[in-house]
Amino acid sequence: MFEFQGGLTLVLTIALFVVKGFALVDCVSRRPSQLDSLDTLPKQTWLIILGLALVAHVFFLYPLSILNLVGTVAALVYLAQVRGSVNR
Repeated sequence: MFEFQGGLTLVLTIALFVVKGFALVDCVSRRPSQLDSLDTLPKQTWLIILGLALVAHVFFLYPLSILNLVGTVAALVYLAQVRGSVNR
């Protein structure tokens, strides 16, 4: 039972790290004008938020810690709001 829980936690940790990393790389690759045309935060603010989320994930590996959950929500909001709107 504990092996399954440990494996599930590892998979969840890696998946959430990939989501945060993808959001950060996507934000870095966007021009600031693409974000200015949307009703969202500026690029520099997104970079700070997503960068801190990724750093927090490295230091607090447990995926259900409060900092990791906040970082995951931030990355998902970025992906839904910015990436979803720009790709239309």
